[in-house]
Amino acid sequence: MPHVVVLATGGTIASATGPSGAAVAQRTVAQLLGGDYGGIEVTGRDLFNIGSYLLGHHELRVIAEAVAEELSRPDVTGVVVTHGTDTLEETAFLLDLVHEGEKPVVLTGAQLAADRPDTDGPRNLREAIVAAASPETRNCGVLISFAGRLFSPQRTRKAHTIAAEPFRAHDGGGIGRVGAEGVKLTARPLRPPRLQRPGPRFDTTRVDVVTCHPAADGTLARAAVQANAEGVVLAGTGVGNANRAILEWVGEAVREGTVVGLSTRVAEGPVIPLYGNGGGADLVAAGALCLGSLPLFHARLLLALLLSAGVSVTPETLAPYV
Repeated sequence: MPHVVVLATGGTIASATGPSGAAVAQRTVAQLLGGDYGGIEVTGRDLFNIGSYLLGHHELRVIAEAVAEELSRPDVTGVVVTHGTDTLEETAFLLDLVHEGEKPVVLTGAQLAADRPDTDGPRNLREAIVAAASPETRNCGVLISFAGRLFSPQRTRKAHTIAAEPFRAHDGGGIGRVGAEGVKLTARPLRPPRLQRPGPRFDTTRVDVVTCHPAADGTLARAAVQANAEGVVLAGTGVGNANRAILEWVGEAVREGTVVGLSTRVAEGPVIPLYGNGGGADLVAAGALCLGSLPLFHARLLLALLLSAGVSVTPETLAPYV
């Protein structure tokens, strides 16, 4: 009999109306689980019970450690993490960067609170458990299961705030479906080399995001560095552009040892250093690191993980991941 461990962290799937009338994460894993899971043994434990908008690097590290601990047990077939949808994509991406072995890890959540009569949480959780128990998902690393669809986290982002199917794999699509007939994969993810699991230094490694826009200058970026940011990711316009004021800051920051990543505020498409006069070509020439097609907040997390491990962040070390 397959054995799936559910690690609960809170989120909408665990939320119910609080005294103020607002939804608050409060239901435990014991309250989330119940019923027949079709011949799958399911056990669970609570890690946190908070909305994912409250998670920090420390909590992400705790999740990564708990997942690794459960996967090391010979009786465990796979792991499910219940999670708020706000930052589920980031946790899934981090877990995939450090996940080793054949056993699947599946993240899921809900768009409607647990006390809503039409809540989607129980169905999503059931499907995630089925996916984590399936032989089809072995060697796929970490997956996101939501509303019957399966995604690899490497390019997946929450694309709608309230829709029943909020996740979208940018520059691609999902890799399969899960439902009454079980798991059906249409593709298998190509995963880059594994990275070291985050250690205690990850908790305090600061990497900030600064958005480029008309009239933007280096003020916010300089403030980030003054607040001890070891890295800054620029959310450039278009294919990764800024302006001459931002370019001036990039030169200063790189000379002082700050890692500057160049991403884009555009939802899809790669960063390509094409333009001068403060554009992406000038930014890269000044030392900014091109982050390719990696989504903006995935890129922030990748830099934080590398910096916390003492890895020299160069175009060569980034290449397999972007």
